[in-house]
Amino acid sequence: MSFPVHRPRRLRKTELLRNLVRETRLSPASFVYPLFVCPGTSVRQEVASMPGVFQQSADRIVEDCREVEGLGIPSVILFGLPETKDPRGESSLQASGVVQRAVEAIRRAKLNLAVITDVCLCEYTDHGHCGVIENGEVANDATLAILAEQALSHARAGADIVAPSDMMDGRVAAIRKKLDENSFQDLPILAYAAKYCSGFYGPFREAADSAPQFGDRRSYQMDPANAREALKEVALDLEEGADMIMVKPALPYLDVIRRVRVEFSVPLGGYNVSGEYSMVKAAAQNGWLEEKRVVLEILTGIQRAGADVILTYHAKDAARWLK
Repeated sequence: MSFPVHRPRRLRKTELLRNLVRETRLSPASFVYPLFVCPGTSVRQEVASMPGVFQQSADRIVEDCREVEGLGIPSVILFGLPETKDPRGESSLQASGVVQRAVEAIRRAKLNLAVITDVCLCEYTDHGHCGVIENGEVANDATLAILAEQALSHARAGADIVAPSDMMDGRVAAIRKKLDENSFQDLPILAYAAKYCSGFYGPFREAADSAPQFGDRRSYQMDPANAREALKEVALDLEEGADMIMVKPALPYLDVIRRVRVEFSVPLGGYNVSGEYSMVKAAAQNGWLEEKRVVLEILTGIQRAGADVILTYHAKDAARWLK
């Protein structure tokens, strides 16, 4: 018998020993902090379903980014709430758009942050879907040119990475082609490669004012029951020119993160989404769990599953705790 020769508890006895042999080392260096940009100046409005998360004008976004930089978090991702919406999301293409202005403001502030921009139409369309509507359906191919132009406008504003989240087939290829044609061949694409049609997006849709006005997104976002399909989606996006890929949400899809990690040797992100964040916040406010302990456990689990990069609304709190 192995006992008492082998006693795994020997290496758990003290924090020094536990830290010495720890397999997964969580660090703010792997975090991306999501931010919601709205029109105006000096605007900072808390999202009711996401305590501690705000809709902010570009000037306040810069202030938030200074704090993010100071905490050792290397990157932010920007989502836009435009002044106007229309059926095709045309406001997302404007050089004076909310995301474009925020990127430029961060650049003027000379912050040492990688700025990622979300490329999608749901925040910009009056119907709330991620693509153009034709005959009552989300039209895949008619959407691609708009997404490519949106990505180009973000590149021109100074984005470091563009991140298409719409789940239209072929959008990575369309964006890569548009960027390359306009001398942005070195700009990376982070593809939301395996984005599931999830019930965990509810608070985000309040934060981004992006709830669909009819139907749902099952015809383009992935079926939660499918894992093998995620590998196909990742392979297609990489073939089309993606440099990084993402699985979203993270917690219900840790198995997918693991399978993607084993199959592909590219930078992999996991999105710890709004619903996951809000559940923890609500439970902590009710005294049902210890927020710090649970958040760090969740983020460690996402990294342990295989994510190199974690997009999370907990990023600032977690960075403080990890210090």
